[in-house]
Amino acid sequence: MAVTKLVPTFLILSFLLLLHHLVEANHQLVSPEISQGSLSDMKIDCNGACDVRCSKTSRVFPCKRACLTCCQRCNCVPPGTSGNEQACPCYFNQTTHHGKRKCP
Repeated sequence: MAVTKLVPTFLILSFLLLLHHLVEANHQLVSPEISQGSLSDMKIDCNGACDVRCSKTSRVFPCKRACLTCCQRCNCVPPGTSGNEQACPCYFNQTTHHGKRKCP
């Protein structure tokens, strides 16, 4: 009878040990950039993000030039072709010398 009580206990402990090893293995799979630094240390692909942001404008070159400047300063570009201010406040707070919004 003692053996029948030990089997479920053994199974539970084995499961918990396996779960622990899986969690540890998952932590080791995280890329070194993320595990050693914060997400803010990572640089985004400004060219790709600005290509998307300026894809529907009739003045692609000025849009992309301003977008790249803002992206390099803020390390973010809001999703979509316009709007989405809440996704990247730094991007939308950039202004020209005349007080107009700099970033498209």
